[in-house]
Amino acid sequence: MWQTHGRDVEKLQISETALDSRNYSDVLPSHDGIHLDAVAVREAKEIPRLVDPDTTVVAIDEGQFFNWTIADVCNFLADNGRRVIIAGLDMDFRGEPFGPVPLLMTQAEKVDKLQAICVVCGMPASRTQRLINSRPAFYDDPVMMVGANEVYEARCRHCHQVPRE
Repeated sequence: MWQTHGRDVEKLQISETALDSRNYSDVLPSHDGIHLDAVAVREAKEIPRLVDPDTTVVAIDEGQFFNWTIADVCNFLADNGRRVIIAGLDMDFRGEPFGPVPLLMTQAEKVDKLQAICVVCGMPASRTQRLINSRPAFYDDPVMMVGANEVYEARCRHCHQVPRE
C-alpha cells in the first residue's frame, strides 16, 4: 500500500514517456536509485486504456515530453475519480515554457514547484543548464534531448547561460 499526502492509496500506477530510452519499459528509476514499476507509453492517449479499474492514483513522469493531449488525458482521469500526479520540467534549457507543463500547472488543483541547488553558486536553482562538451548549449540547439547529469545541470537565474550563435 502506498501513502500520498498522509492517505493510504490502494493502487498507484505510473506512466512515463517511451521517448526516454534510458529507462526500462517496466521500471522508473529515480536519480537516487529508487525504482518503481512503470508503464512506458509513446503517446498520452494510450494512458487511460492502460489504467486498471481499481487504480486510485495515476502518476505520470516526464510530462514535458508528451504532446498537448496530456492535458485532456489528465482531466479525463481526474473527472473519473483518479488522483493524477504529473512531474515535469516547466521550462526548457532556454528558460522558456516547456511543452504542455505550463498548461497542466494552470489546470491543476495543486502545484508543487521544486527547486534544486545551483551547481555553480549553491543558491536555489529554477533552471536547467544544457551542456555540450562542458559548455552551455546555444539557443538554437534542439529543445528535446534526453540526458542526465552528463548533459544537464541545475542553475539559478544568475548562473544560467544560453548563448546565441
